[in-house]
Amino acid sequence: MPTVLIASDKFKGSLSAAEVADAVGAGVRSVLPSARVVAVPVADGGDGTLAAALAAGFTEVPVTACGPTGLPVSTRYARRGDVAVVELADVSGLGRLPDGRRDPMRATSRGTGEVVAAAVTAGCREIVLGVGGSASTDGGAGLLRALGARLLDTEGAQVADGGAALVDVATVELGGLRATLRGVSLTLASDVDNPLTGPYGAAAVYAPQKGATAAQVARLDAALSHWADVVAAETGRDLRAAQGAGAAGGVGFACLALLGASVRPGIELVLDLAGFAGHLAEADLVVTGEGALDAQTLHGKAPVGVARAARAAGVDVVAVCGVNTLPEDALRAVGIGTTYSLADLEPDLSVCFRDGGRLLRSVGERIAAEHLAGRPARTR
Repeated sequence: MPTVLIASDKFKGSLSAAEVADAVGAGVRSVLPSARVVAVPVADGGDGTLAAALAAGFTEVPVTACGPTGLPVSTRYARRGDVAVVELADVSGLGRLPDGRRDPMRATSRGTGEVVAAAVTAGCREIVLGVGGSASTDGGAGLLRALGARLLDTEGAQVADGGAALVDVATVELGGLRATLRGVSLTLASDVDNPLTGPYGAAAVYAPQKGATAAQVARLDAALSHWADVVAAETGRDLRAAQGAGAAGGVGFACLALLGASVRPGIELVLDLAGFAGHLAEADLVVTGEGALDAQTLHGKAPVGVARAARAAGVDVVAVCGVNTLPEDALRAVGIGTTYSLADLEPDLSVCFRDGGRLLRSVGERIAAEHLAGRPARTR
Protein backbone atom coordinates (compact mmCIF):
# COMPACT_ATOMS: atom_id res chain seq x y z
CA MET A 1 0.00 0.00 0.00
CA PRO A 2 1.83 3.14 -1.16
CA THR A 3 1.74 6.26 1.00
CA VAL A 4 1.45 9.67 -0.64
CA LEU A 5 2.29 12.73 1.44
CA ILE A 6 0.66 15.88 0.03
CA ALA A 7 2.32 19.02 1.41
CA SER A 8 1.26 21.89 -0.81
CA ASP A 9 0.79 25.59 -0.16
CA LYS A 10 -2.45 27.28 -1.27
CA PHE A 11 -3.25 28.22 -4.86
CA LYS A 12 -3.80 31.88 -4.05
CA GLY A 13 -7.16 33.17 -5.17
CA SER A 14 -8.37 29.69 -6.02
CA LEU A 15 -7.84 26.91 -3.47
CA SER A 16 -6.63 26.61 0.09
CA ALA A 17 -3.75 24.25 0.85
CA ALA A 18 -6.21 21.77 2.35
CA GLU A 19 -8.40 21.94 -0.76
CA VAL A 20 -5.37 21.27 -2.98
CA ALA A 21 -4.57 18.18 -0.93
CA ASP A 22 -8.18 16.98 -1.02
CA ALA A 23 -8.37 17.28 -4.81
CA VAL A 24 -5.03 15.62 -5.54
CA GLY A 25 -5.75 12.91 -2.98
CA ALA A 26 -9.13 12.15 -4.56
CA GLY A 27 -7.43 11.71 -7.92
CA VAL A 28 -4.82 9.37 -6.47
CA ARG A 29 -7.46 7.22 -4.77
CA SER A 30 -9.56 6.98 -7.91
CA VAL A 31 -6.66 5.15 -9.58
CA LEU A 32 -5.27 3.39 -6.49
CA PRO A 33 -8.06 2.88 -3.95
CA SER A 34 -5.64 1.19 -1.57
CA ALA A 35 -3.26 4.17 -1.49
CA ARG A 36 -2.77 5.90 1.84
CA VAL A 37 -2.98 9.67 1.40
CA VAL A 38 -1.63 11.95 4.13
CA ALA A 39 -2.36 15.69 3.86
CA VAL A 40 -0.05 18.20 5.55
CA PRO A 41 -1.07 21.70 4.38
CA VAL A 42 1.91 24.07 4.50
CA ALA A 43 2.73 27.77 4.15
CA ASP A 44 5.84 29.94 4.07
CA GLY A 45 5.01 32.31 6.94
CA GLY A 46 2.50 34.50 5.10
CA ASP A 47 -1.22 33.95 4.72
CA GLY A 48 -2.00 30.29 5.17
CA THR A 49 0.35 29.84 8.14
CA LEU A 50 -2.53 29.85 10.60
CA ALA A 51 -4.46 27.30 8.55
CA ALA A 52 -1.38 25.09 8.42
CA ALA A 53 -1.06 25.22 12.22
CA LEU A 54 -4.73 24.36 12.70
CA ALA A 55 -4.41 21.46 10.26
CA ALA A 56 -1.45 20.25 12.35
CA GLY A 57 -3.65 19.97 15.43
CA PHE A 58 -3.46 23.40 17.01
CA THR A 59 -6.65 24.79 18.55
CA GLU A 60 -8.28 27.93 17.17
CA VAL A 61 -8.69 30.82 19.61
CA PRO A 62 -10.97 33.66 18.36
CA VAL A 63 -9.92 37.27 19.01
CA THR A 64 -11.31 40.67 18.09
CA ALA A 65 -8.54 43.13 17.23
CA CYS A 66 -7.80 46.34 15.37
CA GLY A 67 -7.61 45.96 11.61
CA PRO A 68 -5.08 47.86 9.48
CA THR A 69 -7.27 50.99 9.29
CA GLY A 70 -8.38 50.92 12.91
CA LEU A 71 -11.73 49.18 12.46
CA PRO A 72 -12.20 46.04 14.57
CA VAL A 73 -11.91 42.67 12.84
CA SER A 74 -12.66 39.13 13.97
CA THR A 75 -9.44 37.15 13.81
CA ARG A 76 -7.79 34.27 15.68
CA TYR A 77 -4.59 32.62 16.73
CA ALA A 78 -3.72 28.93 16.97
CA ARG A 79 -2.60 27.35 20.23
CA ARG A 80 -1.01 24.09 21.32
CA GLY A 81 0.16 23.98 24.92
CA ASP A 82 1.99 27.23 25.61
CA VAL A 83 2.80 27.81 21.91
CA ALA A 84 0.72 30.30 19.91
CA VAL A 85 0.84 30.87 16.16
CA VAL A 86 -0.20 34.36 15.07
CA GLU A 87 -0.65 35.26 11.40
CA LEU A 88 -0.16 38.95 10.67
CA ALA A 89 -2.05 38.73 7.38
CA ASP A 90 -5.19 37.55 9.16
CA VAL A 91 -5.48 40.74 11.19
CA SER A 92 -3.22 43.42 9.66
CA GLY A 93 -3.09 42.22 6.06
CA LEU A 94 -4.23 43.60 2.74
CA GLY A 95 -7.24 41.32 2.85
CA ARG A 96 -8.45 43.15 5.95
CA LEU A 97 -8.72 46.57 4.28
CA PRO A 98 -12.36 47.76 4.20
CA ASP A 99 -13.58 47.40 0.61
CA GLY A 100 -9.94 46.90 -0.40
CA ARG A 101 -9.18 50.61 0.03
CA ARG A 102 -5.47 50.94 0.69
CA ASP A 103 -4.09 53.50 3.15
CA PRO A 104 -0.29 53.23 2.90
CA MET A 105 0.53 56.22 5.11
CA ARG A 106 -1.75 55.46 8.06
CA ALA A 107 -2.27 51.69 8.04
CA THR A 108 -1.11 50.06 11.26
CA SER A 109 0.18 46.75 12.60
CA ARG A 110 -1.48 47.44 15.95
CA GLY A 111 -3.93 44.55 15.62
CA THR A 112 -1.13 42.02 15.30
CA GLY A 113 0.23 43.24 18.62
CA GLU A 114 -3.22 42.93 20.15
CA VAL A 115 -3.45 39.29 19.07
CA VAL A 116 0.02 38.58 20.48
CA ALA A 117 -0.98 40.28 23.71
CA ALA A 118 -4.14 38.17 23.91
CA ALA A 119 -2.10 34.99 23.52
CA VAL A 120 0.35 36.08 26.20
CA THR A 121 -2.47 37.01 28.58
CA ALA A 122 -3.95 33.55 28.00
CA GLY A 123 -0.71 31.97 29.17
CA CYS A 124 1.25 31.35 25.95
CA ARG A 125 4.99 31.70 26.41
CA GLU A 126 6.23 30.93 22.91
CA ILE A 127 4.86 33.06 20.08
CA VAL A 128 5.36 32.14 16.43
CA LEU A 129 4.55 35.17 14.29
CA GLY A 130 3.99 34.58 10.59
CA VAL A 131 4.75 37.81 8.77
CA GLY A 132 3.69 38.52 5.19
CA GLY A 133 0.88 40.23 3.35
CA SER A 134 0.97 43.31 5.56
CA ALA A 135 -1.14 46.35 4.65
CA SER A 136 1.08 48.75 6.61
CA THR A 137 4.56 50.23 6.48
CA ASP A 138 4.71 51.41 10.09
CA GLY A 139 8.00 49.85 11.17
CA GLY A 140 6.13 47.64 13.61
CA ALA A 141 5.25 50.68 15.72
CA GLY A 142 1.60 49.69 16.00
CA LEU A 143 2.49 46.21 17.18
CA LEU A 144 4.83 47.62 19.83
CA ARG A 145 2.21 50.04 21.13
CA ALA A 146 -0.33 47.24 21.50
CA LEU A 147 2.23 45.38 23.62
CA GLY A 148 2.80 48.31 25.97
CA ALA A 149 5.41 50.56 24.35
CA ARG A 150 4.86 54.33 24.28
CA LEU A 151 5.96 56.31 21.22
CA LEU A 152 6.13 59.98 22.16
CA ASP A 153 6.67 63.20 20.24
CA THR A 154 8.70 66.19 21.45
CA GLU A 155 5.73 67.36 23.56
CA GLY A 156 5.40 63.98 25.29
CA ALA A 157 2.19 63.04 23.45
CA GLN A 158 1.61 59.68 21.79
CA VAL A 159 2.13 59.83 18.03
CA ALA A 160 -0.56 58.72 15.60
CA ASP A 161 -0.73 55.31 13.95
CA GLY A 162 0.86 54.61 10.59
CA GLY A 163 4.19 54.92 8.85
CA ALA A 164 3.94 58.61 8.04
CA ALA A 165 3.63 59.49 11.75
CA LEU A 166 7.00 57.88 12.56
CA VAL A 167 8.71 61.18 11.69
CA ASP A 168 7.12 62.61 14.86
CA VAL A 169 8.61 60.03 17.24
CA ALA A 170 11.13 61.63 19.60
CA THR A 171 11.39 58.94 22.28
CA VAL A 172 10.19 55.41 22.89
CA GLU A 173 9.38 54.11 26.36
CA LEU A 174 9.66 50.35 26.74
CA GLY A 175 8.75 49.64 30.36
CA GLY A 176 5.22 48.45 29.62
CA LEU A 177 6.40 46.37 26.66
CA ARG A 178 9.04 44.59 28.74
CA ALA A 179 6.51 43.83 31.45
CA THR A 180 4.06 42.36 28.94
CA LEU A 181 6.62 40.07 27.31
CA ARG A 182 8.62 39.01 30.36
CA GLY A 183 9.34 35.30 30.00
CA VAL A 184 7.96 35.16 26.45
CA SER A 185 9.98 34.15 23.37
CA LEU A 186 9.12 35.30 19.86
CA THR A 187 10.04 33.62 16.58
CA LEU A 188 9.40 35.26 13.22
CA ALA A 189 8.39 32.94 10.41
CA SER A 190 9.49 34.80 7.29
CA ASP A 191 11.10 34.29 3.91
CA VAL A 192 11.88 38.02 3.50
CA ASP A 193 15.49 39.16 3.84
CA ASN A 194 15.04 42.86 2.97
CA PRO A 195 16.51 45.53 5.25
CA LEU A 196 14.27 48.17 6.78
CA THR A 197 15.35 51.13 4.64
CA GLY A 198 17.02 52.00 1.36
CA PRO A 199 16.43 50.85 -2.22
CA TYR A 200 15.70 47.26 -1.10
CA GLY A 201 13.85 48.24 2.06
CA ALA A 202 10.29 47.91 3.28
CA ALA A 203 9.02 51.10 1.65
CA ALA A 204 10.86 50.90 -1.67
CA VAL A 205 10.06 47.26 -2.39
CA TYR A 206 6.69 46.65 -0.76
CA ALA A 207 4.88 49.96 -0.16
CA PRO A 208 3.82 50.31 -3.83
CA GLN A 209 1.89 47.03 -3.44
CA LYS A 210 0.11 48.71 -0.52
CA GLY A 211 -0.98 51.68 -2.59
CA ALA A 212 1.92 54.10 -2.07
CA THR A 213 2.89 56.55 -4.80
CA ALA A 214 6.55 57.29 -5.56
CA ALA A 215 6.38 60.42 -3.38
CA GLN A 216 4.79 58.46 -0.54
CA VAL A 217 7.44 55.75 -0.81
CA ALA A 218 10.12 58.42 -0.30
CA ARG A 219 8.26 59.83 2.72
CA LEU A 220 7.80 56.41 4.25
CA ASP A 221 11.46 55.49 3.76
CA ALA A 222 12.53 58.73 5.45
CA ALA A 223 10.10 58.08 8.30
CA LEU A 224 11.42 54.55 8.76
CA SER A 225 14.98 55.87 8.80
CA HIS A 226 14.06 58.35 11.52
CA TRP A 227 12.33 55.56 13.46
CA ALA A 228 15.47 53.44 13.22
CA ASP A 229 17.51 56.37 14.58
CA VAL A 230 15.21 56.67 17.61
CA VAL A 231 15.32 52.93 18.31
CA ALA A 232 19.11 52.85 17.96
CA ALA A 233 19.42 55.71 20.45
CA GLU A 234 17.25 53.79 22.92
CA THR A 235 18.88 50.36 22.52
CA GLY A 236 22.45 51.16 21.45
CA ARG A 237 22.05 48.90 18.42
CA ASP A 238 21.19 49.82 14.85
CA LEU A 239 19.44 46.91 13.14
CA ARG A 240 17.92 48.69 10.15
CA ALA A 241 20.19 46.74 7.80
CA ALA A 242 19.52 43.35 9.41
CA GLN A 243 18.18 40.66 7.11
CA GLY A 244 14.42 40.48 7.57
CA ALA A 245 14.10 43.92 9.15
CA GLY A 246 11.96 44.99 6.20
CA ALA A 247 9.49 42.12 6.60
CA ALA A 248 5.82 43.12 6.89
CA GLY A 249 6.42 46.83 6.49
CA GLY A 250 9.08 46.88 9.19
CA VAL A 251 7.41 44.60 11.74
CA GLY A 252 10.52 42.48 11.35
CA PHE A 253 12.66 45.42 12.48
CA ALA A 254 10.54 46.06 15.57
CA CYS A 255 10.66 42.42 16.57
CA LEU A 256 14.41 42.09 16.03
CA ALA A 257 15.42 45.40 17.58
CA LEU A 258 13.04 45.59 20.54
CA LEU A 259 11.52 42.16 21.17
CA GLY A 260 14.63 39.98 20.91
CA ALA A 261 12.99 37.84 18.25
CA SER A 262 14.72 35.11 16.31
CA VAL A 263 13.99 34.51 12.62
CA ARG A 264 13.45 31.21 10.86
CA PRO A 265 12.44 30.52 7.28
CA GLY A 266 8.69 30.26 7.39
CA ILE A 267 8.43 26.91 5.64
CA GLU A 268 10.99 25.29 7.97
CA LEU A 269 9.08 26.44 11.00
CA VAL A 270 5.72 25.31 9.59
CA LEU A 271 7.16 21.88 8.74
CA ASP A 272 8.36 21.52 12.32
CA LEU A 273 4.99 22.55 13.74
CA ALA A 274 3.26 20.03 11.47
CA GLY A 275 5.55 17.14 12.43
CA PHE A 276 6.53 16.80 8.78
CA ALA A 277 9.61 14.67 9.44
CA GLY A 278 7.50 11.96 11.06
CA HIS A 279 5.10 11.85 8.13
CA LEU A 280 8.00 11.85 5.69
CA ALA A 281 9.42 8.69 7.25
CA GLU A 282 6.30 6.82 6.07
CA ALA A 283 6.01 8.35 2.58
CA ASP A 284 6.68 6.74 -0.79
CA LEU A 285 6.05 9.96 -2.70
CA VAL A 286 5.70 13.62 -1.75
CA VAL A 287 3.46 16.02 -3.66
CA THR A 288 4.11 19.72 -3.07
CA GLY A 289 3.14 22.88 -4.91
CA GLU A 290 1.66 26.37 -4.99
CA GLY A 291 -0.34 28.48 -7.40
CA ALA A 292 2.65 29.73 -9.41
CA LEU A 293 6.07 28.15 -9.62
CA ASP A 294 8.28 31.07 -10.59
CA ALA A 295 11.51 32.84 -9.65
CA GLN A 296 10.17 33.71 -6.19
CA THR A 297 9.59 30.02 -5.49
CA LEU A 298 13.34 29.45 -5.41
CA HIS A 299 13.82 32.00 -2.60
CA GLY A 300 12.46 30.13 0.39
CA LYS A 301 8.90 29.43 -0.71
CA ALA A 302 7.03 26.39 0.58
CA PRO A 303 7.57 23.95 -2.35
CA VAL A 304 11.34 24.33 -2.16
CA GLY A 305 11.40 23.78 1.59
CA VAL A 306 9.27 20.66 1.25
CA ALA A 307 11.35 19.32 -1.65
CA ARG A 308 14.66 19.83 0.12
CA ALA A 309 13.43 18.04 3.22
CA ALA A 310 12.09 15.15 1.15
CA ARG A 311 15.26 14.86 -0.91
CA ALA A 312 17.33 14.71 2.28
CA ALA A 313 15.16 11.77 3.37
CA GLY A 314 15.47 10.04 0.00
CA VAL A 315 11.83 10.48 -1.01
CA ASP A 316 10.82 11.42 -4.55
CA VAL A 317 8.94 14.69 -5.05
CA VAL A 318 6.51 15.92 -7.68
CA ALA A 319 4.94 19.37 -7.78
CA VAL A 320 1.52 20.69 -8.76
CA CYS A 321 0.82 24.30 -9.69
CA GLY A 322 -1.45 26.58 -11.62
CA VAL A 323 1.34 27.88 -13.85
CA ASN A 324 5.03 27.08 -14.05
CA THR A 325 7.68 29.41 -15.47
CA LEU A 326 10.72 27.60 -14.07
CA PRO A 327 12.98 25.41 -16.23
CA GLU A 328 13.21 21.71 -15.40
CA ASP A 329 16.84 21.92 -14.34
CA ALA A 330 16.05 24.61 -11.75
CA LEU A 331 13.30 22.44 -10.30
CA ARG A 332 15.46 19.33 -10.28
CA ALA A 333 18.20 21.27 -8.50
CA VAL A 334 15.91 21.79 -5.49
CA GLY A 335 14.61 18.21 -5.53
CA ILE A 336 11.44 18.38 -7.67
CA GLY A 337 11.44 15.63 -10.27
CA THR A 338 8.21 16.21 -12.20
CA THR A 339 5.87 19.19 -12.35
CA TYR A 340 2.18 19.18 -13.26
CA SER A 341 0.72 22.53 -14.29
CA LEU A 342 -3.00 23.18 -14.59
CA ALA A 343 -2.24 25.55 -17.46
CA ASP A 344 -0.98 22.54 -19.42
CA LEU A 345 -4.42 20.95 -19.07
CA GLU A 346 -6.46 24.12 -19.51
CA PRO A 347 -4.89 27.15 -21.26
CA ASP A 348 -7.71 29.46 -20.11
CA LEU A 349 -6.42 30.64 -16.70
CA SER A 350 -9.89 31.82 -15.65
CA VAL A 351 -11.02 28.20 -15.91
CA CYS A 352 -7.99 27.10 -13.89
CA PHE A 353 -8.99 29.49 -11.11
CA ARG A 354 -12.64 28.50 -11.24
CA ASP A 355 -12.25 24.74 -11.68
CA GLY A 356 -8.91 24.15 -9.98
CA GLY A 357 -10.26 21.33 -7.84
CA ARG A 358 -11.52 19.37 -10.82
CA LEU A 359 -8.27 19.86 -12.72
CA LEU A 360 -6.17 18.87 -9.71
CA ARG A 361 -8.15 15.65 -9.39
CA SER A 362 -7.10 14.83 -12.95
CA VAL A 363 -3.52 15.66 -12.00
CA GLY A 364 -3.80 13.31 -9.01
CA GLU A 365 -4.89 10.52 -11.36
CA ARG A 366 -1.82 11.11 -13.51
CA ILE A 367 0.47 11.15 -10.49
CA ALA A 368 -0.91 7.82 -9.32
CA ALA A 369 -0.60 6.22 -12.76
CA GLU A 370 2.86 7.58 -13.52
CA HIS A 371 4.56 7.42 -10.11
CA LEU A 372 2.78 4.88 -7.92
CA ALA A 373 1.05 2.17 -9.96
CA GLY A 374 3.09 -1.04 -9.81
CA ARG A 375 5.64 0.54 -7.52
CA PRO A 376 6.49 -1.35 -4.32
CA ALA A 377 6.19 0.58 -1.08
CA ARG A 378 9.40 1.72 0.59
CA THR A 379 11.04 -0.64 3.04
CA ARG A 380 10.72 1.00 6.44
